[in-house]
Amino acid sequence: MWPDRRLTDLLKIEHPILLAPMASAIDAEIAIAVAQGGGLPSVPCAMLSVEKAREQVNIIRQRVAAPINVNFFCHRPVEADASREAGWRQRLAPYYREMGLDPAASVNAASRAPFDAAMCELMEELKPEVVSFHFGLPEPALLKRVKAAGCLVMGSATIVKEAIWLEANGSDIIIAQGAEAGGHRGMFLTDNIAHQPGTFALVPQVVDAVKVPVVAAGGIADGRGIAAAFALGAAGVQIGSAYLRCPESKVSAVARGALAQASDDSTVITNVMTGRPARGVANRAMREVGPISPDAPAFPHAATAFVLLRQAAEKRGNADFTNLWAGQAVAMGRELPAAELTRSLAEAAQAQMRKLAG
Repeated sequence: MWPDRRLTDLLKIEHPILLAPMASAIDAEIAIAVAQGGGLPSVPCAMLSVEKAREQVNIIRQRVAAPINVNFFCHRPVEADASREAGWRQRLAPYYREMGLDPAASVNAASRAPFDAAMCELMEELKPEVVSFHFGLPEPALLKRVKAAGCLVMGSATIVKEAIWLEANGSDIIIAQGAEAGGHRGMFLTDNIAHQPGTFALVPQVVDAVKVPVVAAGGIADGRGIAAAFALGAAGVQIGSAYLRCPESKVSAVARGALAQASDDSTVITNVMTGRPARGVANRAMREVGPISPDAPAFPHAATAFVLLRQAAEKRGNADFTNLWAGQAVAMGRELPAAELTRSLAEAAQAQMRKLAG
């Protein structure tokens, strides 16, 4: 059925299609649907407490007997810089005044926590089949415990050097994240977004550089993209943007409308929304303040100043200050139930492979 079964055999899934772990955009509901469609569900935990992460995994396990990917960030936390944050609030002050808001209003700080001992204990308790990491890998002692719990480890690479490092440091599977991908760049050995290769350039070079299975990510949203990834040597694909308009996604109605209107040139890489480069559909803040701004506080602190702006703007029916993380193929997304979309993607990919094989 699939020309390369390393990933399906390793993960024990029907189709080598992985749901991208899109924090705040997905939860257990869409994960369950993807599992029912034969793909690998994901639980993004960077913005969850230990209790909430446990709850999400248990909800999935109560509904489906399928492997689960639990995802974490591995960034190095940076303390908030009061003077820089004050300057950032001042930069955004005209928007606050426009919305009738106080730029000095107190809000909860943005929370995107790196993998730590508490989450490691949870992984030892839950023993998910896969634990994946963005921005590198956790410290060796924690990673050793994850692997000892029987979990496969998956890491994201944006350049070949990162892929080699991930394999050398314990990754069982490597996601090759091309520049087309939505959301935060998984880079950790470089901070130069201008040098990041696209998916079709990155995947074959990563495949040649490592021995573990490679998952292609970035700009893949239909059967043709999946077939192309396999032709380049990938053993599977990770797809995110194509699922954003599924009924099970947690994207707000305002954001859903903006995504539906997006085209091939709608996305940009910006640091304005969180302080770290990420690709999304350009909103007003990205266009007028960035897309790259030297004033943005370090990740994730830049996001704090947008909390009240986002809420106020969405009440007015617009996404001027909403994170619209999505990749360059966002316009190819469809309003289909996630299980149906997963099966449709697999069927279209297999039909394309048969066509190419003659």
